[in-house]
Amino acid sequence: MTGLEHPALVSVDDYLAGEETSEVKHEYIGGTVHAMAGATNQHNVIATNSIISLGGQLRGKPCQPLNSDVKVRIEFPDHTRFYYPDAMVVCQSNPATDHFQDQPVVVIEVLSDSTRRADLGEKRDAYLMLPSLKVLLFVEPEKPSVSLHRRKSGGGFAIEHHVGLDAVIPLPEIDAALALADLYDRVKFA
Repeated sequence: MTGLEHPALVSVDDYLAGEETSEVKHEYIGGTVHAMAGATNQHNVIATNSIISLGGQLRGKPCQPLNSDVKVRIEFPDHTRFYYPDAMVVCQSNPATDHFQDQPVVVIEVLSDSTRRADLGEKRDAYLMLPSLKVLLFVEPEKPSVSLHRRKSGGGFAIEHHVGLDAVIPLPEIDAALALADLYDRVKFA
């Protein structure tokens, strides 16, 4: 019986170099590289709305929103991961020449059928390991509903749910708020 061959692991440097020229985004988990699926127009509208809303509120302040073209690097004791969140806010940015951020304060993931399991499982667990992270938002694309994990002052995270177009998510961690009416602007629900 012949054993299965295991593909060679990709180094962090090779991954980052490849992402600079790739037409497709890839996430990196401890040496393995995974192509990302494309997102729907509705998914992109919601992600863009989060950047527009937070960008206006953070203008002239130390924190800034970044779009889904910027990766988050997460260092584990035994491996490194890179994910592309739909949006994030950083208050201490990496150098301008980097292609990733190490210290996001807010991370936003718009859920989809194809990514829901990974987003609410492995990615959530990895993001919550970031010492800088204060708020992790999961946005439903088919209804005005956001669940989030907010870091508690004593440690750990509390889960909150914000539902309906009248809801507003306070983000005192970055001196802003995210109204669901703004987040879902131009979104047509089935």
